[in-house]
Amino acid sequence: MSVWEIDFYRRPLHDEAKNPLWELLICDREGTLKHLVFCAQSEATADWLRQQLQQLLAEGYPQPEKICVFRPQSFSLLEIATQPLGIRLEPTRHTPTLKRWLEARSLVYPTLPGYTKQTYQPVTLDKPPPMPISENLLGIQWRFASLPAGDLITAFSDRLIPILNMPPEFLPLNVGLASSVLISGVVIDGGRRSMQLARWLENICPVSLSYVSGAPDGLVLEAGLVDRWVLATFDDAEIAIAAQTYEVRKQLGKGLHFLLIQPDDSGMTYTAFWLLKQDMEN
Repeated sequence: MSVWEIDFYRRPLHDEAKNPLWELLICDREGTLKHLVFCAQSEATADWLRQQLQQLLAEGYPQPEKICVFRPQSFSLLEIATQPLGIRLEPTRHTPTLKRWLEARSLVYPTLPGYTKQTYQPVTLDKPPPMPISENLLGIQWRFASLPAGDLITAFSDRLIPILNMPPEFLPLNVGLASSVLISGVVIDGGRRSMQLARWLENICPVSLSYVSGAPDGLVLEAGLVDRWVLATFDDAEIAIAAQTYEVRKQLGKGLHFLLIQPDDSGMTYTAFWLLKQDMEN
């Protein structure tokens, strides 16, 4: 079954009555579906959205396995619209086909009647400042690590790990990485709080983990659609050098990196593993 990617939001356009226009974009990752339609802001409701989805299904498009949405405002409306249809909705920043289309559409709007000349960022979302995580969740220690892309699957997919998240589209082979490329990551020894930390992370849906220089330096976890969390802070020069190496390897690995939670550094037991991918284009 196919996966649809949807965006529904206002654009830098208005109609003849100067009312803001909203645009609905629906596409699939196979390239067989590309649906575009405008509506006035007064019509931008969950009922209108449901009618558009029902129309596509009536035209013979098979019901998707899931619908992926990256914009919080779109998700809120689609959550209501899709419920009677029984279509699973997934909030995710990973909507590559849709985001490429949105970028292309942004070049078209200035040529259309009703262009408002407003500042418009097609895929950039407003994000809150990063929040510190609760001290109750902090692990015993953390460190940077890396392993060859060719060893990634065997190192983790065959282990009995309570929380294991390795999206097929993120696997090194599917991203086009050679087996010798080093995949960078962060390992947290959680001790007795290991599972508590892992469950919390599972709930907020990790997206990517980045080094941010400052006073102090830190690791910022992007999660959900727009949330950010300060996972760690440090002012050690050696750790800062390791953090820079981590970011370089992430770039060379096409954004791939990982987050591993374990009770201790024995290497015998893992609590949770996420294979993450940072969007290197946005």
